[in-house]
Parts: sequence; structure tokens; C-alpha cells
Amino acid sequence: MFEPINLPFGAKMLFNTVKLKPGVKFEDVELAVGEMCNVVKETYGGDKGGFIAGQVFRFSGFVSEEGSLGGATPAEEHYAIVTYWRSFDEHERSHADKAFTTKFDALATMCSETKELGYDMLWQGAPEHA
Repeated sequence: MFEPINLPFGAKMLFNTVKLKPGVKFEDVELAVGEMCNVVKETYGGDKGGFIAGQVFRFSGFVSEEGSLGGATPAEEHYAIVTYWRSFDEHERSHADKAFTTKFDALATMCSETKELGYDMLWQGAPEHA
């Protein structure tokens, strides 16, 4: 559950930003997020549906002065659900399946906005070991 992940080159990355409704805290949605992620992992993992790995992040409030063009403007509190898939088609099939939609719908009732964008991997690397 908290182990490092390995991503094959060419994986598709889906970046989902999640904003909670006013007054809703992450502790309120934590179980719904966990259940949704578990369904994805167990139902669509590997040859069962193309899911490779995933991660959940909370925006820390940090905005990089060094990595931002045009000034580092503040961003609203949000969460990111990052998943890696063999293909966008497999992702879309899984997310149209009732096993997933039931869990996602439970989370969506507590959200003001979600947006999921897909990315093609162009590069990956790690430091060389000395």
C-alpha cells in the first residue's frame, strides 16, 4: 500500500484534481477515496483492466517561485489522484463500469469539482547510482 511504484515507459498518466465542497474535509472523504482506489486496484489491475499504479496527494499550499512563470499565484486547496494505465481506452472502460461508478458517485457527492486529464509519458529517469 505504501511501497514504491515502478512505471513502464509509455504508461498513460491520468491526473485528477478534486476540490471538496465548502465545509467538507479530507477526513470526510478518506473512506470514499480509499474504497474507490481499492476497487480500481483490485478490479482493473494489470491484465484485468490495464491499471498499473496510483497515488493520492493533498496540495500542500506550496507554489514554487523558481518553477512558476508570471509569478507564483496561490492555488485553492485540492487533492490529486494520479493513476497510471496501459491505455486511455482501458481507463475509460474501467471508469464506465458499475463497480467504479458506484464508488466514484459516493465521492462526487462531497466534491464541488473534479477534472481528470490524460497525459502521454515522454520521458522518465532517475539518478545514476555511483
